[in-house]
Amino acid sequence: MIRIDSLAIRRGPRLLFENSSLSIHPGQKVGITGGNGCGKSSLFALIQGEVSADEGVLTIPERWVVAHVAQETPSLDCEAIDLVMDGDRELRRLQQQLEQAEQTEDGVRQGELYAAMEAIDGFNARNRAARLMQGLGFSVPQEGMRVDSFSGGWRMRLNLAQALMARSDLLLLDEPTNHLDLDAVFWLEAWLKQYEGTLLLISHDRDVLDRVVDGIIHIERQHMELSSGNYSAFERARAERLAQQQSAHERQQREREHMHSFVERFRAKATKAKQVQSRIKALERMETIAPAHVDSPFHFQFMPPKKNPHPLLTIEAVQAGYRGDAGNIVILDELSITLNPGDRLALLGRNGAGKSTLMKLLSSASTLLQGRREEAQALQIGYFAQHQLELLDLQATPLLHMQRNHPEATEQELRDFLGSFGFNGERVLEQVGPFSGGEKARLVLAMIVRQRPNLLLLDEPTNHLDLEMRHALTVALQSYQGALVVVSHDRYLLEGVADQFLLVARQQVEPFSGDLDDYAQWLRASDKQVQPAEANSIQKEATPMLNRKEQRRAEAELRKQQAPLRKQVNTLERSIEKLEGKRVQLEQRLAEPDLYQEDAKVELKQLLQEKGGIDQQLEREEEQLLLLYEELE
Repeated sequence: MIRIDSLAIRRGPRLLFENSSLSIHPGQKVGITGGNGCGKSSLFALIQGEVSADEGVLTIPERWVVAHVAQETPSLDCEAIDLVMDGDRELRRLQQQLEQAEQTEDGVRQGELYAAMEAIDGFNARNRAARLMQGLGFSVPQEGMRVDSFSGGWRMRLNLAQALMARSDLLLLDEPTNHLDLDAVFWLEAWLKQYEGTLLLISHDRDVLDRVVDGIIHIERQHMELSSGNYSAFERARAERLAQQQSAHERQQREREHMHSFVERFRAKATKAKQVQSRIKALERMETIAPAHVDSPFHFQFMPPKKNPHPLLTIEAVQAGYRGDAGNIVILDELSITLNPGDRLALLGRNGAGKSTLMKLLSSASTLLQGRREEAQALQIGYFAQHQLELLDLQATPLLHMQRNHPEATEQELRDFLGSFGFNGERVLEQVGPFSGGEKARLVLAMIVRQRPNLLLLDEPTNHLDLEMRHALTVALQSYQGALVVVSHDRYLLEGVADQFLLVARQQVEPFSGDLDDYAQWLRASDKQVQPAEANSIQKEATPMLNRKEQRRAEAELRKQQAPLRKQVNTLERSIEKLEGKRVQLEQRLAEPDLYQEDAKVELKQLLQEKGGIDQQLEREEEQLLLLYEELE
C-alpha cells in the first residue's frame, strides 16, 4: 500500500501542495489530474526518490519494483528490441549470472539459473518484448533497427515499451498517449486494464482515464485529494460542488446554453445513422460536464473567416506520396475529395497508412504526384502540426509573435486575446524558449485562431495540452464556420467535433460509417487477419525444412525482387545520417550565447530557418523509410 500523510512539496519558493493525506491499495489504478505545474510530475519524482518531501511522508513497500518511462533515450547503437528487454531488470540480472556460470562451467549454478529463468518466463522474454513493440505501432523489421535511427517520438514509444516490459508492482506513467496514434492508444488501454500491479497514471486523455482507472487524485489549490470512480464521476462531483458557488452560477448557465443550443441544432439535422447518434450522445455528455470547467483559464472562440467560398478545396484523381530515386512512392491513390465550409472530417487509420500525407496534400501540393488539386482564390489555411512548435522564435515573447503577424492590432487587443489562451499579465512578455510543450502548443493554436482560417487542419492538436485546454478547444471548434479536418488520438475531441470519419487504409480514403467503438473492432478484425500468416510461419518451423537448394533459390529470388527497395533504403539511411549530423551542428551553434546578441539577429533567423527546413526534411525522409521497411517486411 502507498501511504501519504500530511505531505507537502515545494519547488523553490513555490508551494505545489500541502497537508495532503491518502492511501492507495495494491492493484488500484489511479489517475492523477490537475493544471500544468500543479505538482503531478513532482509527486512521481518523490516516489522515485529524486526529490524529498518538505513536510509529511510518502511510503511504499520496500520490495516493490517500480517502473517508469524514461524521458530521454541516449543515442544507442543497440537493437530496439534489446532496449525494450532492458526493462526487465530481473531478466537481465539472471542472463548476466548465467553467462558467468557458463564461462566458469559451473553446471550446478547453471541449473539453478535455468530454473530461475523458467520461473519468470525468461526464455519467452524476446517474444513478450516483440508483442509490446507491435502493440505500440512498431513493425517487425523495426525491432532490429538501431535505437539511434529512430526519431524522438518513436524513442518515447520505445521507452514506454521498456516500462511495460518490467514485471513491476508499481507502474508510473506520465502522459503515455502523447506520442501514440489512436490504434496504439486502444492497445495500451487494453494492456493497462489487464495490468495486475498498482498504476499511477498522469493523463489529459479523459477517455483513457474513464476506461482504465478506478480513482482520481486531483491536485488543485495546493491540495491533493483522492476520489473513487473514473474521471467522468470526478467531473460530475466537481460540477455539483462548483454549482454551489454563487459566483460561478451565471457562467455555468452560459456554458450550458452554448452546449445545449449546439446539441439541439445538430439533432435537428441528424439522421439515425449510428455515427450521428454517437455524436449526439457525445455532445449531450459535454453539455453535462461543461459546468465542471467554468473556472477554466481558457475561453476562446474562432472568429468567422473573412471569406468562405464554396468549394474551398478540390482534389480529383490524385496520387500522393514522394518521389524517390527508383521512382514514385505512392501512399494514396485515386483520391478525390471536395471540402466546403461546415465540413467536419476526422481521419482514422493505422500508423503509416497515409493520414499525415493526406494532411500535407490538403495544406499544399508538396506530396502531389499526379491528379488535380485546386484551391479557392480566398482559401486561408490554418495548419497545426507538432513540428510547428519548433519553428517558434525562442527569443521572442508571445506578444511579439502576435504583433509580427498582426501589426494593425493594438497591444491591449493582443493581450486580451492571449489571455483567453492562458497567457496573462507579464507572461505575455516572457521569452518562449523556456515554455513547456503545452504552453508552446497553446501559443501556436492562438496564432492560428487569430488568422481566421476558412480551412483548419489539425494534426494531433491535443498533444501536451491539459484537460481544461482540450475542453476549451473542443467547445470552440463546435462553432467554427470553416472546414475542419483533424487527426487525433483524443476520442473526446473526435466525438465532439467530427461529423464524418474517413478511413485511410490500403492507399485509399473512404467514408467510415461507424463510430469509434466500431473502429476499434475494425482494428481487432484487421489484426486477426494477420494471425493465420503468423500461425503458418510457426507451423513451418515445426515441419522439416525445405530442400536446401530450393530454399537458397527462393531466398535469391526474394533478394532480387527487393533489391530496388533496399537501394532506396540505403540512400535514405545515408541521407538521414547526414541530416542528423547537420542538425547536431546547428543545435550546437544555436546553444552559443553570442548568437543572441543584438548584432546577430540576422544569423539567428537564418539558422532557425535552416534548422526548421532540416527538421521537415528529416520527418519526410523518416516517413519514407518506414514505408519502405514495411514493404520489405
